[in-house]
Amino acid sequence: MLDAVTQNGFLFARYAIGRFFRSDLLLLTIVATLTTIGFVALYSAGYSFPWRVDNQIRNIMIATVGMSVVAIIPIKYIKRIATPLFVIGCVLLVLTLVAGVTVKGATRWVNIGIRIQPSELMKLAVPMMLALYYHTRKDDIGNLHHLIAGMMLLFPVALILKQPDLGTSILVGLAGFAVIFFAGLSRKFIIGLGVSIVAMMPFIWNVLHDYQKERIMTLLDPTTDPLGKGFHTLQSLIAIGSGGLTGKGWMEGTQAHLDFIPERTSDFLFAVYGEEFGFVGSLVLLFLYTLLIARSFYIAAYAEDRFSRLLASAIGTIFFSYTFVNIGMVSGILPVVGVPLPFMSYGGTALLTLGVCTGLLLSISADSRR
Repeated sequence: MLDAVTQNGFLFARYAIGRFFRSDLLLLTIVATLTTIGFVALYSAGYSFPWRVDNQIRNIMIATVGMSVVAIIPIKYIKRIATPLFVIGCVLLVLTLVAGVTVKGATRWVNIGIRIQPSELMKLAVPMMLALYYHTRKDDIGNLHHLIAGMMLLFPVALILKQPDLGTSILVGLAGFAVIFFAGLSRKFIIGLGVSIVAMMPFIWNVLHDYQKERIMTLLDPTTDPLGKGFHTLQSLIAIGSGGLTGKGWMEGTQAHLDFIPERTSDFLFAVYGEEFGFVGSLVLLFLYTLLIARSFYIAAYAEDRFSRLLASAIGTIFFSYTFVNIGMVSGILPVVGVPLPFMSYGGTALLTLGVCTGLLLSISADSRR
């Protein structure tokens, strides 16, 4: 009995090690580097929140375990859970709408023995489901299939918007649209969709909540409410600008250490990083994110089937969306919507989601190199 267990353990270890060396180690190196830089910046930003530094160590360990587990699972098994994961996510979103837990005016959580946020699940469930849908269509893909996929995407996005959670709905919407786009969306369809969105702008504006409208108006001129809605943007701009060329040095950022930057360990961590490491440090960080996104699409290009290609493309889009929206809102070119900086910002759920995304890419790359 013991010999059998030992032999099985040896076989599993050999399988896991072999799969590890077949996976994309450059992607893993980029993610590890970003996570390390993020922890260094968060350590400085969280000087008055020591428990957050401790919690982030735990979050990184959990995300690493999640990434490792997913990375050793062949992608053919991932396909099998796409549909049930999507259905469960939609049911939980409806349950959240009907009997969810409201915190600070937002109903984003549901209690099923433990409190969970179903919208986080949909960041992965939606692109996985859409990738599987197109994968089963083989080469017969037309506008009707795109319309069906669009309806599949619109349902969870509408439920997330209803919570309300504009940031997550944007991320889910972009990830899902990326799958539809890379599945072969025609130019006429894209132009028609763009015209439709522009025509719907007045309706979209009317359905936005008042605080969402205020964020957009504040974006245009944050000085109109410097101590209220515009405070976040103005203070982050001051911090980034004061960093100069090479920054003030680690642990030397005055805007962060004097408590001028709100949410400095999470959504506005880039402001702390920009102040302490300056323009040069910010360029290095942007270069790493560019490598991360490019490597994701490289893996997509060499994936072995349509499901893997579309899923990897969606994950590359997720990385881009997180990065662009976060740095855009911290830099004052986008409204504040509460999106973390990938692999850097404090938070357990978002970091686990990104870790699983990385694990999926590693799994896809390992399968393509068999």
